[in-house]
Amino acid sequence: MYNDQSRLRALLQATIERLCQRYKLTLSLAICLCLGLPAHAKYVSPALTAPILNTDLVNSPTTSPAKKSDIIGHTAHEIPSQLPSTEQSQLAVNSADANNQALTNQTQSELGEPSLYALLDAEFAADRDDNKRALTIYKQQSFKQDATAVFERALSLSLRNESVEDSLRFAKTWQDQNPDHVPAWFYVAHLALRAHDYELAGATLNRILSYDPRADLSEILIGIYPNTDEDKRELLAALQPIDSEQNASLSVLKAGLLYQFDEPEVAIVHIDRALARQPDYVPFITLKADILRKTKPSAAVLDYINQARLRNPDSKSLYLYEIRYLLDLRQSEQAWQLLLDAHGRFADDDEVTLLAALVSLDIEEYASADQLLNILAKNPAYLDQAYYYLGISAERQQRFEQAKYYLNGVMQEDLVLEARRKVVSFELLNDDVDGAIATLEKLRKDFSIFAPDSFVMQADILWQQNEPEEALRLLTRASRKYPNNEMLLFARAQLLDDKDNYIVKRTLLNHLQTLDPTNLAYQLSYAQLLLANERSSKQGLALATAIIQIRYDDPRYDNELHLQALNVLAANALANEDYQQVIDYLQTPYDVFPTLRSGTLLLRAYQGLGDNEKVEALLAELQERFSFGQRNVNDRIQLY
Repeated sequence: MYNDQSRLRALLQATIERLCQRYKLTLSLAICLCLGLPAHAKYVSPALTAPILNTDLVNSPTTSPAKKSDIIGHTAHEIPSQLPSTEQSQLAVNSADANNQALTNQTQSELGEPSLYALLDAEFAADRDDNKRALTIYKQQSFKQDATAVFERALSLSLRNESVEDSLRFAKTWQDQNPDHVPAWFYVAHLALRAHDYELAGATLNRILSYDPRADLSEILIGIYPNTDEDKRELLAALQPIDSEQNASLSVLKAGLLYQFDEPEVAIVHIDRALARQPDYVPFITLKADILRKTKPSAAVLDYINQARLRNPDSKSLYLYEIRYLLDLRQSEQAWQLLLDAHGRFADDDEVTLLAALVSLDIEEYASADQLLNILAKNPAYLDQAYYYLGISAERQQRFEQAKYYLNGVMQEDLVLEARRKVVSFELLNDDVDGAIATLEKLRKDFSIFAPDSFVMQADILWQQNEPEEALRLLTRASRKYPNNEMLLFARAQLLDDKDNYIVKRTLLNHLQTLDPTNLAYQLSYAQLLLANERSSKQGLALATAIIQIRYDDPRYDNELHLQALNVLAANALANEDYQQVIDYLQTPYDVFPTLRSGTLLLRAYQGLGDNEKVEALLAELQERFSFGQRNVNDRIQLY
C-alpha cells in the first residue's frame, strides 16, 4: 500500500509540473509585455504576488500533492475574479462586436493603464487559438494610457486574423487618439497603401515627410505596389503633391509609376533625385537604365550600365542586367564575352555558370558550353539541368548516342518529359521502334505523372508504323485507367475517322468541350468533324472562322492553331470546288511558313484551276522540301 501511495504521489507531482510548464512560455510573454509598460510598477507586485507565491508552494518539496492541486485550482480561478468590475464587463462583450467596441469607446483613456490580468487572459486565448477573444481584449486594453506595446500586439493579431481594411480602421482610430505617436503614422500609411486607400496614404506620407523629409519609407512601401492601372493612377495622383525631393524611396516609387505610364522624361527627374541620395544602389541604377531605354539610343544605355558596373565591380546584378540587355539587342557575342568575364569573377555562382553555358550553346560555342556544363554538373542541385543541356549540345553536334546518355540521366520532373521525348526521337531516327517504346514504358513506370503523355507518344509511334487500330486500342485502355484525362481523350478523338466513327468522335469532342469550353483545339476539331460530314455546316464554318479571326496580339492566339484552322477551311473550300478560295486562304501563310498539308491543298487547288505552271513549280518544291510522293515517315508525321 505504501508503494502504491508513493507511485500515486509521484504521478500527481509529474502532472502538476507539466501543467505548470504548459503555460510557462505564455505567462512569460505576457509578463514581459506588461513589464514593458512604464506605469505598471503598482500592478506588478500585488497582481503577481499570489500567482508567484502559489508557484513556489507548488514546487515546494514539503507541499503535499493535494495541497498543490488546491493551489493550482485556486490560482486559475482567482485570476479572472480579481479583475475590476469595469474590466469584467468589458471582457463580457461579445467577440463579434470587438471592432466596434474598440473603435467607438470614447472613455477608454479614463480607465488607467492596461490590466495585467486582462492581458494574461488575452495571451491564454491566443495560445488556445481563440483569436476573437484575444483581439477583443487587446483592442480594448490598447486604448488605455501608455499602451503602445499592447497596441502593437493587437495590430499584429489583427493583421493575422482580420482583413487589411479592419486592421487599417483599428490603427487609424488608435493613431487619432495618440496623434503624437510617430510609429503609428508609418503603420497607417502602410495599411492604407495595402487597402488601396490612396487619399489617406498620401495624407499620412505627407505628414511623415513634413516631420522628417528623409524618413526611411522602405518598410512602408514593401508589398504595396498596385496591380491594376486604375490603382496605379490613384496612387500616383496621391503621391504627386508630396514633396519627395529629399526622400529617395518615395522618389523612386514615383519614377516607377511614371515609367509604367510612359512618361520617361518626368520619371528620369525623380530617379535622378533618388540616385543623388544613393548613387550606387543597384535597384535605382537598373530602374534608371529601364527609363533610359525609352528615351536614349542603345549605345547610351549600354554606356550608362557599363559605367555603373565598373563603379560596382562586385555587383552580379549589374553584370546580368548588361548581359540580358545585350541579348535583347541580339549582340550574343558581346554578351558571351561579358558572361565569361562574369564567370571568372563569380566562379562559384551557378546562375552565372548556367547562363554562360546557355549563351555558349546559342552561339554554337559547344566546347565552352560543355566545359561550363560539366563544372555545373558537380553541384547536385544543378545536375539535371547540366545533363539536359549537355544532351542538347551533343544533339546539335549530331552525337546522338552521347545525347541519349545525358538525356536518359535527367530525373528532374520539369525536364524529364522533354528529355525522354528527345530520346524517343533519336530511337526512331535509328528505326529502333522497340527501343522508343521501351523508353516510354520506363518513363511511365518511373514517373506515373507522365503516363498519359507516354501513352499518347506511343500511340503516335504505332500510327506512324501503320498500326492505327493498335494505337486506338492503346488509347482506349489508357482512357479507362485515366478516365478524365483530356490529353488521352483528345488523342483518341483525333485517331477516329470523321465519317466512319462520327457518333463516337462527336460524343468525345462534346465531352471535351464540356470539360474545357474555352479550348480552341477542341473547337477546331469539332468544326473539322462537322464540315467533313456536312460541307455547308454553319456551326463548323463559324467555329473555324472565329479561330482565324483571333488577332496576333490576343492572348488566345496560337500560330499553329491558326494555320490548322486555315487548312480546315481550305479543305472545305476544296471539297466545294472553290479553288480560288483555297488559294486565298493558304498562299500567304504557305509562303511565310510552308507545311506539307498546306502545300498539298494548294497543289490540288491549282490543279483544279488548270494552272499547270503553278502546279509544276509547287510540285517540285514539295518534292525537294518534304520528299513528297515517297513513303517517308516525316510525311506521315506532318500530315498527322
